[in-house]
Amino acid sequence: MTTTSSNISIRTAVEDDLPLILRFIQDLAEYERLRDKCVASADKLRVTLFGEHPAAEVLIASADNEPVGFALFFHSYSTFLAQRGVFLEDLFVSPAARGRGVGRALLSRLSQIAIERDCGRLEWFVLDWNDLAISFYRSLGADPMDDWTMFRLTGPALEILAKNSP
Repeated sequence: MTTTSSNISIRTAVEDDLPLILRFIQDLAEYERLRDKCVASADKLRVTLFGEHPAAEVLIASADNEPVGFALFFHSYSTFLAQRGVFLEDLFVSPAARGRGVGRALLSRLSQIAIERDCGRLEWFVLDWNDLAISFYRSLGADPMDDWTMFRLTGPALEILAKNSP
C-alpha cells in the first residue's frame, strides 16, 4: 500500500529494494555510532526479509520520488493484552530529509498497520543520547518506558547459555 502526504510517499519494500535497505541500515549504524557492529548483508537480508519465513517487514519513504528513509518492523506479542503488537526495530531518515515530516509519515503508516492488524501497541527503543529523536517521539504522544531495562544475550554469552541448558 502506498500512502502520500504532500510530497512524501510510503510503500512496502520489495526484494529489488535490498541494496537501498542495506544502505539505510549502514547509514543508521553510522549515525548510531555502531558501524562496527553492523554485519548485515544483502544475502542475509534477502533470506530474512523476503525468504520463505520473513522475520520482518520494511517500509520505504520517498520525498519527491527520492528514497529518503525506511522503517523495519515485526510483530511482538503482549500477554497482558493477549494481543499482537508492532515492534519498530529501525527507523531512519536521511539527514538531508529530516524535518520534512518523513519520520512522522513512517510512524503514521506503522500506526495504521497496527490498527489494521488489530495490534494493541506500537513500540520501539531509542538511544538515551538521541535527544532529538526523544523529543520528536514525545511530541507524537509516545511515552518512554523508564521503568524497564532491556537485557540482551548475544555472541558467546548466548552460546554458553544455550549449551548449559538442563
